[in-house]
Amino acid sequence: MKITGEAVLLRIFVGETDRTDGKLTYKKIVEILRENDVAGATVFRGILGYGASSRIHEAGILSLSSDLPVVIEVVDKKERIDKVLPLLDNIIKSGLITMEKVNVIKYTAEG
Repeated sequence: MKITGEAVLLRIFVGETDRTDGKLTYKKIVEILRENDVAGATVFRGILGYGASSRIHEAGILSLSSDLPVVIEVVDKKERIDKVLPLLDNIIKSGLITMEKVNVIKYTAEG
């Protein structure tokens, strides 16, 4: 798959311990993205953050939060992202989804 030029960046914010159908929500999201041929996804684990609940989640020696923020970033053509948005909406019970236009300069893989 080759993507260059105009695309969209989808960011999904969920809690590290959020679950969907018995599976961690961020893992379920990545599976859905892969099953629907989305170009790729990366999951980032936050060390500090808060959301709609205003409860601070923090990773540290003195404060071992079990529900740190997780961000999944996805870049692909808008049409492909639009196709999976309803699927994601059905599984994200608590979180935030944002989308913005991006310009893909290079997207390659070795091998």
